Amino acid sequence: MQQIINFIFRNKNLLLYLFLLLISLGFTIQSHSYHQSKIFNSANWVSGGIYKTSNNITGYFNLETENEKLVQENIRLRKLLFNQEYNRETQIDTVVLDTSKIAYTIVSAKIIKNSYSNLDNYIILNKGAIAGIKQDMGVITPNGILGIVENTSNKFSRIQSILNRRSNLNAKLKNSDNFGTLVWDGKDYNTVQLIDIPRRVPIKLGDTILTGAASSIFPENILIGSIKKFDLDPSKSSYKIDITLFNDMTNIKNVYIINNKNRPEIEQLETNTNNVQ
Repeated sequence: MQQIINFIFRNKNLLLYLFLLLISLGFTIQSHSYHQSKIFNSANWVSGGIYKTSNNITGYFNLETENEKLVQENIRLRKLLFNQEYNRETQIDTVVLDTSKIAYTIVSAKIIKNSYSNLDNYIILNKGAIAGIKQDMGVITPNGILGIVENTSNKFSRIQSILNRRSNLNAKLKNSDNFGTLVWDGKDYNTVQLIDIPRRVPIKLGDTILTGAASSIFPENILIGSIKKFDLDPSKSSYKIDITLFNDMTNIKNVYIINNKNRPEIEQLETNTNNVQ
């Protein structure tokens, strides 16, 4: 208390000046509308800046929650899209899906490890058998296909990346519906190859490549990439086409795992047919 008193006595002239200054400013503002408006606008500017900064900080810490909401919304929309296309083929056109008629289910996951510079690349996801993930389920991102589930533990899944020498997927040209096989030559992590497209098929640079209907893992018409380059193979009977992937394989976080509920029935039918032959 004594220190406060000593401070006041030492600075009494300055404190008196500031006190009188505040009083004079108050009288000036009260008696002039121009000054009132300036003070009001300045106060709004300061408070607005504070609120904006506060909202930016709050928004930053809520990003993960908002991203998760977007992921769940994307799952709902993709489930509607995949199953609506399936329902059209079976003459059941409805947006409100009957669970007994759902062909594809979708689970979201996050990548915790991703390789793209090896010859046989793999991806580890944070979802496994407990979340219903099984071998041979397809994995995609909003930009296109990523790979296929190779095996799982209770909490994690190992994905064979599309950037793998053993990768072998059904794909088609968007503009002609001609099918081929999607492979990777191990050279460039941005580029895969489409083979077995007959030379009679008209193709051009920039054409879009999609998943084909012959796949029992992926729904038809999921994005893959666009044609970067094409040449006739040594036999001159088909093309070897370089495809620039829509996915940036070096920068992926959120993915969707797709389960075709009809796949076991399709595989059983194929097995029975092969046994008869």
